[in-house]
Amino acid sequence: MSDDSVKVLYLSHAGDDVYDLIRAAARPDFEVLVLDADNDAERYRKIADCAAVICAATPLRKEHLDAAPRLQVVHHQGVGWQDTTDWREIRRRGLPLALTPEGTTVGVAEHTVLLMLAAAKRLTFADAELRRGHWHVNSLRGVSRELYGKTVGYIGMGRIARAVAERLKPFGCAGIYCDPEAGLPRAYQYSLGLRSGGFEETLGAADILTVHVPLTDATRGLIGRAALARLKPGAIVVNTARGGIVDEAALAEALRCGHVLAAGLDVFETEPPCPDNPLFALPNVVLTPHISAGTRDAMRQKMDALFTNLRRFFRTGELANRVTFD
Repeated sequence: MSDDSVKVLYLSHAGDDVYDLIRAAARPDFEVLVLDADNDAERYRKIADCAAVICAATPLRKEHLDAAPRLQVVHHQGVGWQDTTDWREIRRRGLPLALTPEGTTVGVAEHTVLLMLAAAKRLTFADAELRRGHWHVNSLRGVSRELYGKTVGYIGMGRIARAVAERLKPFGCAGIYCDPEAGLPRAYQYSLGLRSGGFEETLGAADILTVHVPLTDATRGLIGRAALARLKPGAIVVNTARGGIVDEAALAEALRCGHVLAAGLDVFETEPPCPDNPLFALPNVVLTPHISAGTRDAMRQKMDALFTNLRRFFRTGELANRVTFD
């Protein structure tokens, strides 16, 4: 490590295999400080010497910023900055905040399809029951579904939703999406069997509803009781975006009564979720711990792009993918 290398704190606690990926992308321009344990005392101590911080799973709070007098830039490991940074405090201090769109699309799109398939076939329930000695060779026939011929409703049609639609085309799925900002070319829509619609139209047409919007004041609780009631009886709900967009209590109620057939969730209103979360007790829910973008392949791409951006910033002052605060 050179004497003039820039110190960067990786705010989340991880394993050595993850730290090795980060350091491989950082050398020799940066000295990456990592955590021995998942506690804020170590974060406060180490961030004090850092000119940059990388945040994602562990939210960057005001207390971290207060302990960082030398901080010059905040870089998000992904793109969901609204709920993983104290962005109002970052804005007040005049610090730049950059995002890392690279490395997310494929993993999240694949995981979205994975959850659709797993929820449609009650995969986790069947697996757990088989391990207990219960052979459900016939009892799931009445509730299992196939993706073929189904209409997928997309709430949001950004790069990840488009990647999902591309992967679902070979499954024989059509799609309707609600996103007035998408502006997809007509030929592209036609090639994927997509059409645009309003929010309520998308809900009413969807056999499978998948969420691909950021968590904002406008989207918090967007998929609540009223929205779920608009779905077809027997629809499937999938969320790999942010947990706060889907009202978990309302979803659990819709799953219990059978109006929603099944759900696949990678994100939760509170992370990690409380042990008494009502979704945990339901056999028609597939749950994963916010891992859709958490692959080794994605991490390598993210870190390569992130440190390329930090090199640019510290050499020229320019910063790609910078958040423009309202």
